[in-house]
Amino acid sequence: MDLRLAGQGALVTGSSAGIGATIAETLADEGCEVLVHGRNAGAAAAVAERVAARGVRAEVVLGDLTEPGVAEQVALTARDFGARILVNNAGPFAEHDWDSSQPSDWRAAFEGNVLPTVRVSQTLLPSLRAHGWGRVITIGSRAVRTPLPHMVTYSAAKAAVVNMTTSLARHLAGTGVTANCVSPGVIVTPSMYRMIEERAAAEADEGTGRDEADIAAEYAPNPSGRLGRPQDIAAAVAYLASPLADYVNGIELRVDGGITGTP
Repeated sequence: MDLRLAGQGALVTGSSAGIGATIAETLADEGCEVLVHGRNAGAAAAVAERVAARGVRAEVVLGDLTEPGVAEQVALTARDFGARILVNNAGPFAEHDWDSSQPSDWRAAFEGNVLPTVRVSQTLLPSLRAHGWGRVITIGSRAVRTPLPHMVTYSAAKAAVVNMTTSLARHLAGTGVTANCVSPGVIVTPSMYRMIEERAAAEADEGTGRDEADIAAEYAPNPSGRLGRPQDIAAAVAYLASPLADYVNGIELRVDGGITGTP
């Protein structure tokens, strides 16, 4: 299917690795020009090289979005690049429960996941409105609907991301710019592998004897019977970014294998 994205410009924050890199490459497969963002110059350049290999323009913008003024500068670079599609993917996760979490952990979760999304979006929106067409797509989490007891700060921050996406869609009514959210389930990425390995090692020390496969099965049982892949998320983002999704606005699209349930 032709998603009619050829020639569109996109900024994907946090696209130097993981899901963000796959989103960048998938958009490039559809003909998008992509501005790759990250903090590591070498990693971002490697993704940009893979994007350019698809025959589209690719550039890199670097910066820690939690630092003062950086998010705004990244957004201005995206404006000059001609980005009409913004994918707010950058956002750290950390494991904290109610007993161990400190105020600094809650602050870090919101400063890493919520405020960069706000700052990049606010700075880029005037050019999207002036153009009369655009897409703002945020990446949420299945933890929005089923908060994870060992990731309470992250779960709360991602819930805020979904809430403000719906608010933004209403704010942009009639402008030709839509705002939607994609909430992944458990996606197999290098960071996911590391988390499973660390948990397996910890439980081995405690004598439980479970292996990584046992932990993964317990962590993400779902009707689809498998863990997610970055391509699953990228495909959903590409659809929402396309003109085919003009009538889809203000939603949270859960791509989680059915782990969340309904509604």
